[in-house]
Amino acid sequence: MEKQMRYKGKKEKLLKKGVIWLLLACMAFGMYGCGEKGAIKIASKPMTEQYILTEIIAQLIEAETDYQVEITKGVGGGTTNIHPALTKGEFDLYPEYTRTAWLNVLKKEEMEKDDEKLYASLQEEYGAMGLTWAGLYGFSNTYGLAVRQETADEYGLSTYSDLAAASPQLVFGGNPDYIELETGYPRLCEAYHMQFQDTVQMEIALKYEALKNKEVDVVNAFTTDAQLAANQLSLLTDDQSFFETFEAGTVVRKDALEKYPELKGVLEKLNGLISEEEMQQMNYEVEVNGKEDKEVARQFLEDKGLLGQ
Repeated sequence: MEKQMRYKGKKEKLLKKGVIWLLLACMAFGMYGCGEKGAIKIASKPMTEQYILTEIIAQLIEAETDYQVEITKGVGGGTTNIHPALTKGEFDLYPEYTRTAWLNVLKKEEMEKDDEKLYASLQEEYGAMGLTWAGLYGFSNTYGLAVRQETADEYGLSTYSDLAAASPQLVFGGNPDYIELETGYPRLCEAYHMQFQDTVQMEIALKYEALKNKEVDVVNAFTTDAQLAANQLSLLTDDQSFFETFEAGTVVRKDALEKYPELKGVLEKLNGLISEEEMQQMNYEVEVNGKEDKEVARQFLEDKGLLGQ
């Protein structure tokens, strides 16, 4: 009987020690287990704009919650590789563009022209994959046409229709993919009855330099390109809505929203927060002025009153 009592007492001491060691282990290695959630994993495509957006998202999450964030910037292949990784749970969220998702993820052959119907369809089909769009930032990164400001002033250019009237006196420059794409340059010229004096093909990185050096007069652009923030350039208005919008927003795993209950409210604060001009300027600060994307993102959030000074 006495032996049994001693054994029982020894067993209780060992059990208490085990509990203490377990608690200490949880404190030391909590992020790897013991009920901790781990870091929210954010991915970005290999482009300046996406680096800035992921920093905005990450900094806002960390400012508003106790969650830890891990960013993987510049995933090669962009949507092609990020989306499968997202569905597997390797990432929790990333910035995406509506019609990129429509074409590259859902593999739709026909483009839905109505933005609201397209977004509703995205939500429905993404929902079946365990994903959702948490909202849209307020800007669209779509195709556009840019000219030097002096050219715009000389020919009175503010719209694509204005450009069409002046096109016989101007030279168009663009990357081969766009000029040769059946739904790109040829369709644009047909829709607006443009007949340029000449067409020059060049690499994407050289377009704005060629425009600056007056080797060409017009270039195809993306509406949030950093170079458009410079005063010497003018982005013309697509007055017949030829180009579809590619609205930017956050795609997130549904189970991540359940795992991190405060995440949804944080992401919703980004809805309608960023204009095209603001995104252009942020891209410009990084690509032209050489600032860090993290610094530019922080300044933007501070200017919006979403971070403490």
